[in-house]
Order: sequence, then structure tokens, then C-alpha cells
Amino acid sequence: LSVTAAMVFSLEPRVLHSPGSAFKEKSARANSNTGEIGGHGRLDQRRHGGSFDASSSSPHPVQDEDCKFSVVLGAQWGDEGKGKLVDIMAKDAQVCARFNGGANAGHTLVVEGRKYAFHLLPCGIINRGCKNLIGNGVVCHVPTLMKELDALKEFDPRAVERVFISTRSHILIDSHQIIDGILEAEASSNSIGTTKRGIGPSYSSKSIRNGLRFADLLHFDVFEERLRELIKWSQKRFGEPDPTDSETQQHLRKCLCEYNTRSAFDPQNGAKGGVGSVEEEIERYRGFAKMLQHQIVDSVTFIHEDIVRGSKILVEGANAALLDIDFGTYPFVTSSNTTIGGVCTGLGVPPRVIDNIVGVVKAYTTRVGNGPFPTELQNECQDLPDYMEKYIGEALVIQRKGDTRGPYSLTTGCQVKVGEMLQEVGHEYGTTTGRRRRCGWLDIPLVKYSAMLNGYHSLSITKLDCLTGLKEIRVAVAYRNIGMTEVRLPPGYFPSHLEDLKKIVCEYETLEGWEEDISKCRRFTDLPTSAQRYIVRVSELCGIRVSSVGVGPDRADILWVP
Repeated sequence: LSVTAAMVFSLEPRVLHSPGSAFKEKSARANSNTGEIGGHGRLDQRRHGGSFDASSSSPHPVQDEDCKFSVVLGAQWGDEGKGKLVDIMAKDAQVCARFNGGANAGHTLVVEGRKYAFHLLPCGIINRGCKNLIGNGVVCHVPTLMKELDALKEFDPRAVERVFISTRSHILIDSHQIIDGILEAEASSNSIGTTKRGIGPSYSSKSIRNGLRFADLLHFDVFEERLRELIKWSQKRFGEPDPTDSETQQHLRKCLCEYNTRSAFDPQNGAKGGVGSVEEEIERYRGFAKMLQHQIVDSVTFIHEDIVRGSKILVEGANAALLDIDFGTYPFVTSSNTTIGGVCTGLGVPPRVIDNIVGVVKAYTTRVGNGPFPTELQNECQDLPDYMEKYIGEALVIQRKGDTRGPYSLTTGCQVKVGEMLQEVGHEYGTTTGRRRRCGWLDIPLVKYSAMLNGYHSLSITKLDCLTGLKEIRVAVAYRNIGMTEVRLPPGYFPSHLEDLKKIVCEYETLEGWEEDISKCRRFTDLPTSAQRYIVRVSELCGIRVSSVGVGPDRADILWVP
């Protein structure tokens, strides 16, 4: 190694074989202190026992009383369960804001036994005393926003009065969604796996400066003219058929040329929203402009007035760190900055006002769509070999709606495919897409990288209950390169290129699992000792305190860590 490399890399020779090597896996269950080979050709360390003081039972809040500006961010690939934490924190907040993304985000909250799925609204909408701001960094599909507000009428008939939208926020129109579908179909095997919600094309309009902003709705004559121009521009560039078009693309191009978005969204019945013509679209937005005229505000003044007033402000991120347009697994990313810098540019606030940053980490790792996934156990199609482990929990039957295989069953003492179990027990299906999420072990190097980008003050671990019943639980503690496995890669290093990420080999540590149902625990000290050790070990490995732990889907199912 060069002098520079020797300074950066931690030299720790290990017994390791990578996929395709000539070495045979030895019995890896005996040695508790040395590195061993685990499943999938990755280095495995055993960790059992160890001391842990769980005597303290006083709750530790996720933020100090003096904190005025808190930010909650996803620390992995999204779907970490940020919504529930934001919902709880919003009880004490005067303002809850979103700074990025669009309807590609998805939160499902369970409140008073009823489910609410939000794609655009900040989670503070559930708390009747909280103002909610959609910042300038968000691209907003107004029909989706109005649909979400309509669903809240029974809960709060005046919910719309607590929603404020930045004059600088860009409007995502139906043609953006059609273009998204055309481009995604064109990508075929190299598909990025977008939600087809028009997010990328809308941010493209913003960047090439032909987009529409909410301020335009307050000057409707100008809005109408610019809307017609934007639709014509879209038709000219994406409406012409191509000999190589698939049937889907042909249909979408035809719908774009006719601006029949109703048929584009639902070719069979036309029952999934949309309009039948440009004129109908203009009239629809005329109605939106009238309904929202008092909710469209100068968001910079709006939020700074609350900052000066000393209000408690809570900001929730859409998507997560590894989906950031700059720092994520490009090109399998979203189209906005999902990390802490996006808060400043997406709301118009300076860094110095942010005094509490919480990273939300699922107790395992998931992602939707394509791209390398170092700790992956099972994919969307459930056709990977997976990792087998003994199940020691209570017998469990989970209904799988629409699955021809029937219910998913777990019996005490059986061998389970861990990735498949996490998908079914964790109900790992996307709120926005409905796609089954890919599942794997918790990836500490990934979380460390995320922490370097965002500067978390604490971590919130979610869905710990989904690990219940596994006799042993593995955690990826370090990355190595398949071509040089005797050397650990630097802590926090995450490859910027997909080809380099494909060559990552994970070093694992194994911890004892637990058999007890933890969903009814209401204090951290109620957790089984092994579950407590898991949380403490994650905190040790990341070098960041854990402030809360999720043990179920409801608002009450969160424990504050002493």
C-alpha cells in the first residue's frame, strides 16, 4: 500500500472468502472472537453476552426542551418509518414543514386505529394545532394534494386552513407524469425504477426554467398562458411516435398529444384521475387557484417569522440519504437533495438555526427498485437464495392480500428465510408504489456514511419488533473490497460508482436474538436483554446515541431510550 492508503485504511488481516473464491466455508458457529465466514461469502464475527446496564428507566426525549428547529431525515434508502416519529414530535411543534420531493414520498400513519397515507402533506397535519408548510424545494401535484386533504375532512373539516404552500414551490402537472412513464419504459432493462409520479420531469422543468410555480396561480391569466406553453413544449418533445416504441409508450405519447391524461392513467376505465383535454385542465386549475389562494404564502417570510417568534419548528425529509441526487446511489436516486443541505435550500433557512437532527434507521435495511444492495437477503421477486435462520418466536400467521400462495406462516423451531420473513412480518410494501421492498441486514457502514453527510444528533431505530423470533441476528459492521479483502475500507466510506459498490464485501457481527413479543413494551427497560443489547451495539458501532426505538406501527409503539 502507498503511504496515503496506509493512513486511510485499517489493516486487519481476516479469514475471508468472497463469492466465487476457491475457499470452502468452514464451520462458522464455534468461534466467538475471531472473524469467520458467514452466508453469502461475507466475513462474520460472533458477539454474545457482554455487560449492559439497563437499570435506568427514565425516558430520554428525542429533542431537548431548548431545541427550536428539529429535522427528521431518513438515514438509509427510505421507508424507515419517519412519519410516525414526525407525527409524535409534531405534538409540540407550531410548524411542520417539507423541503423536498413530491408525491413520490409515502408515509402511512395509524392514528386512533385508522390508517392515513400521505404523499405530499406533512405529517403534522394529524395534529390539529400545527401549521404545515410545503416548502419551495417541493414539487407538488395539486390534484394529489387536494385528494389527501379531502380524505381528512372527517378527521378535521378545516385541515386545509392549516396547510401553507410556498409561492416558489413548483407545480407538477399531469404531463410530467406521462413523460416519466415514457422515459421509464424507454429505459427497459436499465430502468431506474421511478414511481412514475413525474418527479424527475418536474424538476427538469424547474432546471430548464419553463416550470410553473404556485405564485403563478395568483396571476391566473399568466398561469393559463404558461400552462399552454408548457404542454405544447411537452407534446413537441415527447409526443412524436418512434418506431422502437413499446405499446405502452405509443399509448402514452398519443395521450400526451391529445392531453387525455385520464386515459393515460387508466387506459381501461379512465377512473384514476386526470382530464380529457387542455381546456379541462385549465378549468381544473382555475378551481384549485380559488380554493388555495389564501394558503399560498411567501414561505421565507412565513418560516422566519416563526423562527424569530421562538416557535418550535419540525422539518421532515422525503426519501432518504442514499436517494440524494448528489450523494445517493446514482442514478438509482430521486431528483432532489434529501440530505441536510436540502433543508436550507428547500425552505430558505440558514444552517445556524438547525439545532436538532434525527436520523431514522430501520432495524434492518430495505430499498425499492434497482441498484446494488450490499446486505441484501431477498429481492422484490423473492427469488434469491436468502439466509436461513432458526425461528424461536411464537407461531404467527400473516395474511397476504392478493397472494396466490396464501398466508405466510411461522412456527416455533422452524428454519426461516430471513429476507422473506422481514418482507412479510414487516409488511414491506411501498406506500407510493405498492412494490415489495428488497430486504437485508442492517448496514452500519451505510448509516455511518449517512451520518457524515447529515451530522445526526441522535438516531431513531424503527421496526425492531420485526426481528423478533430470529435466534441470531447479523449486522454488517465494515466494508471490504472483493479484490482486497484483508483490508477494511475507511469508516463512513461509501462508493460513488455502482461498479465499485458491486464489489463491496460485508463483514458481519452476529448478536443473540430474542423470542419474546416486544410490541407491548412501553419502556426501553421492558425489552428483552438481547433486544436492548442490539440497540446499544448499534449505537456503539455508529458512535451516535439512540434516542428512540419503534416496536410497532401505532403512535404508542415507540420507546424513549435512557
